[in-house]
Amino acid sequence: MAGHDWLVGADRRTAAAERIYAAATDLVVRDGLDALDIDALAARVHCSRATIYRHAGGKTEIRDAVLARAAARIVETVAQSVAGRSGAERVVAAIGAALQRIRADPLGQLMVGSMRGTQEMTRLAASPMLAGFARDLSGLSDDDRQAAQWVVRVMLSLLCWPVEDAEAERQIVERFVAPAFVTGGSGFAPDS
Repeated sequence: MAGHDWLVGADRRTAAAERIYAAATDLVVRDGLDALDIDALAARVHCSRATIYRHAGGKTEIRDAVLARAAARIVETVAQSVAGRSGAERVVAAIGAALQRIRADPLGQLMVGSMRGTQEMTRLAASPMLAGFARDLSGLSDDDRQAAQWVVRVMLSLLCWPVEDAEAERQIVERFVAPAFVTGGSGFAPDS
């Protein structure tokens, strides 16, 4: 809206945060997560550093919000693609859709490209947030954390060491992952 002051109005906190996060996403995609700079962000949004801190927090909070927003977009897309599926079919579909979406998303590409070393991979593999996404998207029961962490590890492996093509990747997941998730077996909620 031309001439609209984004810092004026009843919902200015939300509008300011949205504008800051959108600009931060652009900067992170362009320069990388570690290069996020509050001064550059303030210049991009045409506000002061204080406004950035007041409405979005510091670097850590902004980076976390940018990643959480990207993850939410990916999760939403994957959830739509697995709706109505259950059991091993759902796990295979969830893994395939998630890999495709992560690889297509600029922030997903950035995250995959920034995975360096065993320590970071171990931290990601043990992430309760990623395990929660895997659990929800795969239809796993809440009490089977090991199955969710295993799905995360499979995903990380395929992201770091991709298979030659999507069809071969799907066949590998169907052959080696799906049998671990037979309907009625360990890992599935009763209604999945």
